[in-house]
Amino acid sequence: MHLVIVTAGSRGDVQPYLALAVAAQQAGLRVTLATHATFADWIASHGIAFRALHGDPRAVLADPGARAWTADGSWHGLLRFAGQLRRDFAGLLRGILDDLVTATADADIVCWSAVCQAAAMLHEARGLPVIGGLLQPLTPTREFSAVGIPWQPGDTPARRRKNVRSHVIGELLLWLPSRRHVNRWRRDALALPPVAWRGPYAAQRNPDYPLLYAYGAAALPKPPDWPAWIDVTGWWTLPAPADWTPPPALARFLADGAPPLCVSFGSMTPADGAPLGRMLVEAATRAGTRLLLLQGWGDLTDDGAPLPAHVHVERDVPHDWLFPRCAAVLHHGGSGTTGAAARAGVPTIIAPLGFDQSFWAVLMQARGASVATLPRRALTAEVLAPAITRALTDGAARESAARLGEALRAEPGTALAVERIVAHARRG
Repeated sequence: MHLVIVTAGSRGDVQPYLALAVAAQQAGLRVTLATHATFADWIASHGIAFRALHGDPRAVLADPGARAWTADGSWHGLLRFAGQLRRDFAGLLRGILDDLVTATADADIVCWSAVCQAAAMLHEARGLPVIGGLLQPLTPTREFSAVGIPWQPGDTPARRRKNVRSHVIGELLLWLPSRRHVNRWRRDALALPPVAWRGPYAAQRNPDYPLLYAYGAAALPKPPDWPAWIDVTGWWTLPAPADWTPPPALARFLADGAPPLCVSFGSMTPADGAPLGRMLVEAATRAGTRLLLLQGWGDLTDDGAPLPAHVHVERDVPHDWLFPRCAAVLHHGGSGTTGAAARAGVPTIIAPLGFDQSFWAVLMQARGASVATLPRRALTAEVLAPAITRALTDGAARESAARLGEALRAEPGTALAVERIVAHARRG
C-alpha cells in the first residue's frame, strides 16, 4: 500500500506529516511525503521518500512584507505581508495544483493537508481513496468558533449560532480566493466540472472523505455534532532521532542552573529579530530567570554581541526533548508548538501573530496551560516580565499544565491516524 502525503507551508505545517509518514512506514506502508524542496534533506534523513511541490516558504518569509510583520506583529506589517501574498498567490497555487497530479500518480491513498485540500478532489476524478489530515478544526460545529478568530466556546444558544456562522464565513474565505484557479485545474487536469461559489466542502461531508484532526482531544474534544468518520487523534509528534544528543553547550547550560524559560517562535521568528531578542532578554532579567532562545528560521541576536551568562541561544532543538526540561515556554501559538508545549506539561505564554494562533492561545489559556495571551504587537518587557513570573511561580497554573500534559501524552496520535488510513484504503 502506497500512502502519499501532500502538505505545504512552513516547517510547522510539514513536521506533523513527517511524523505521520515515519509512523506509517514503521507500520509497514510504503510512504512518500510531497512538499517543498527546502525540506527534502530533512525528510530524507528520516528515511522517507520525497517528492517536490511548488513554492519556497523560506523565500516567502524573507520578503520585506513578511519580515516587517514577524518583527513586531503590527497591522502595518500584516498589511504589507497580505499584499505580498496576494501578488504571489496565483502562481504558487497553480504550481502546487499541477504538482498534486504528478506527485500522487501511483498512490493507493492520499492524505492531504489544509493547504493541499484540492487533493481531496482526486477521489472525484480517479476514485482514489483520500483522507484529510488537518492541524486545526475546520469542520463546522456549534461547539466552538472557526480557527481564524480566538476560541469561543458554544456555551450559550447565541454563541452556538455565532460559531456556526463563523465556520460558514471561514469556509468561504478559504474557497473564494482559490475558486477560479481550482476550477481551471479541475477542467484542465481532472476533466471535472466547476465547483460553485459555496465551495466543495458540503459535498465532501460523507464517509468517502474522512478527516483526521492532529491535535489533542484532551485540549479540544471532538464535538458531538461531528460524524463518525471524523477522528481527533492527538497531536502528531516527531520523536528526536534515536542517536540525537544535545549540543555540548546546550547540555552544559541546562545542567548549570535552574530550568530556563524557553522561547520558540519557529518559522515566525523574524529575520531582523535583534530588537525582539533584546526585549526578551530584558524581560527574563526582570523576572529573574534563565533564558533559552530558539531562533528557528530567523535571528534574535546581534551578530557578535555578547550575551549575559543567564541566556543561551540555539538554532533548533527537538521540542519534545527540550520543553519538559524547561520551567515554562513562550511561543507563537502554532498548532505543533502548542501541542509540544502542552504535552510537556509546563506553563506557557503565547504571543500570537495570526492565522490559527489566537485560537490556540485563548483555548490554552482557558484550559489553564497558558498563563497569558500577549499578541506580538503588544509584547514589551514591561508586559512580558510579570507573565513570566506568573508562569514560574503560579502553583495552580503549573498543576493545570501538568494535568493536561499527562492526558495529552496518553493520546494515540499517529498510531490512530495510521490505523484509520489503512482502514479507509481497504474500504476504498
